[in-house]
Amino acid sequence: MSPTPPRRLRLGMPKRMFSQVLLMQVAIAAGVAVLATGLFLAPLSEQLDDQAMRRALAIAQTTAAQPRLAEELKSTPASADGPVQAEAERIRKASGAEYVVVMNLHGTRWSHTNPAEIGGHVSTDPRSALSGREVMEIDSGTLGRSARGKVPLRDTDGRIVGAVSVGIEYDSVRARLIHAIPGLFAYAGGALAVGALAAYLISRRVQRQTRDLAFSDIAGLLAEREAMLHGIREGVVALDREGRIRLLNDEARRLLGIGDEAVGQRLDTALGEGRTTDVLAGTVTGTDLLTVRGQRVLVANRMPTDDGGAVATLRDRTELEQLGRELDSTRGLIDALRAQDHEHANRMHTLLGLLELEMYDDAVEFVGEVVGDHRATAEQVTEKIHDPLLAALLVGKATVAAERGVALWISDSTLFPDRLIDPRGLVTIVGNLVDNALDAAAGTVHARVEVELRAEGRTAVLRVRDTGPGIPADQRELIFTDGWSTKKPPAHRKRGIGLSLVRRLAERQGGSARVSEADGGGAEFTIVLPEALAEPGLAPEPAPGLTLESAATTVNEESR
Repeated sequence: MSPTPPRRLRLGMPKRMFSQVLLMQVAIAAGVAVLATGLFLAPLSEQLDDQAMRRALAIAQTTAAQPRLAEELKSTPASADGPVQAEAERIRKASGAEYVVVMNLHGTRWSHTNPAEIGGHVSTDPRSALSGREVMEIDSGTLGRSARGKVPLRDTDGRIVGAVSVGIEYDSVRARLIHAIPGLFAYAGGALAVGALAAYLISRRVQRQTRDLAFSDIAGLLAEREAMLHGIREGVVALDREGRIRLLNDEARRLLGIGDEAVGQRLDTALGEGRTTDVLAGTVTGTDLLTVRGQRVLVANRMPTDDGGAVATLRDRTELEQLGRELDSTRGLIDALRAQDHEHANRMHTLLGLLELEMYDDAVEFVGEVVGDHRATAEQVTEKIHDPLLAALLVGKATVAAERGVALWISDSTLFPDRLIDPRGLVTIVGNLVDNALDAAAGTVHARVEVELRAEGRTAVLRVRDTGPGIPADQRELIFTDGWSTKKPPAHRKRGIGLSLVRRLAERQGGSARVSEADGGGAEFTIVLPEALAEPGLAPEPAPGLTLESAATTVNEESR
C-alpha cells in the first residue's frame, strides 16, 4: 500500500464569523498601533533636534551676556590660560555643552575644548553671528556633528566685538531618541493587547448572537428568508419595539392594501385606527383573531420576539368565510325544503282524502288556498320592492322565517325602485341584518321581523326591526366590531363578521349603520346609503334574463 500523502497546510481566511471578525479586528488594532507609533516617532526626532539647538542657543546667549567677556576678548590675547578660555570652560562644564567657543570679528578662536585649537580660525562660517543674527543649526565641525547655537558678542556700547558658538553633542540627541523607542513600543504593545482583548470580547458576543455561523451561512439564510417571505401565501408583518413596521412581504402588502412606503411607519400611521391595528399591535390578544381590512376577512396571529418587537401573520379567509356563509345558507334552504317536503306530503294526503271522499269542491278550494299563500307572499314583496335581487332575497327569507316560526313582514311604508347602483352590496347588508333578526326573534312570543326599505331621492334607507331581547346600550357599538358576537360559532367558521361588514359596506358608500331599541322592545337597525340610487332618468337596466326567478340563484352568494 502506498503511504498516505501528507496533508498540505492551507492558509486563508477562516470560515467562521467569530474567527474572521477577531482576525480583522486584531489586524486593525495592530495596524493602528504601528501607524500611531510611526506617526509619533517621525516628529520626535525633529523635536529632539529643536530642543538641542534651543538649548545650545540659550547657553550661547547666557555666555554672551557675561559682563566682562567682551572686554577680556578685546584686551587679552588668545591663549590657553587666558581669562576668556577660563570663563568659557567654566560655562561649558556647568551647562554640559560639548564646547563653548568665543571668537573675535575675524573668526579667530579665543576659547575651545581642545586648547591646541585656540588661535585658529573656526571651522564653520561665522558671518551670520558676526553680522548680528542668532543662529540655530545642526552642523559638523572639528568635534564632529553637533547641535549649535551662535550669538553675537557685544561690548558695553552695544558694538559687536565677536561671537559665541555653543555645541551640544548630537550623539546624545540620537541616544535620547533611541532610549524613547522602547517606551513607545511598550505603550503600543499595551494598546495592542487592550485592542486584542476588546476584539476578542466583541467577537465572542458576535459569535453568540450569530450562533457561530459563517458569513456564507448567514448569506444563505438571508436568501432563504427572502424566498420564503415572498413565496408563502400568508402575510408577514414584522414590528420593532416601538411599534414601527420593519418588514412586509408581498402577501401582507396585498392583504393590508399598503406599499413599501409603510416600512418605518407606526401601525396607526400606516393602517389607521381600527381593529386590524389593535390586533397587530397586540392590544387585542388571542389566537386566530378575526379582523376585516377593506373587503377582506383576515385571521391574524401575533408572536413577540426577544428584542421587544413582534411578528404577525395574516391569512385571507374571505373566500372561506364566503363559502361558510353559503354553506349556512344551503343548510337553511335544505332545512326549509325538508320542512316543505313534510308539509307538502301532509297536503297531498289531505288532498287525496278529499278526493277519495268525493269532496271535489273542498279539494279545489284547498289547492287554491295553498297556492294563493305563496303567490300572495311573492306579490306582496314585488309590489313594494322592484329590484329583483332584493325581492328574491326577501321571498326566500320569508320562507325560511315561516319554517322557524317567525313572521317576516314588509313594512307598509316600504317602496323601493329598481335604480340601485350596487344591488349586490345592499343584498349583503339586508341578508346579514335579516338573518341576525331571525336568530334574535326565533323562539319569542309573537316572533316577528319587519323590513322597511325606502328611497329618499338618491338615498336608500333600510330599517330592520325584530321582537328579540334587544341590544344593551353599552354594547351597541361593540356589535359592529370585527370578531364580536354573542352567538356560539359553527364548526366551520367564526362569527362576528356580518355586522362589521355591514358597517364597512355602508361607510364605503359614505353612509352609516347604527342600532337602537325598537318600539315595543327588540332591536332596530338603521342603514343609510347616500347616493345608492341612480337618477330616475339614468336608471340602470337589468341584466338580460334577470327576473325574480333568475335573481334567486344569486341571492345565496350575497345574502351572508
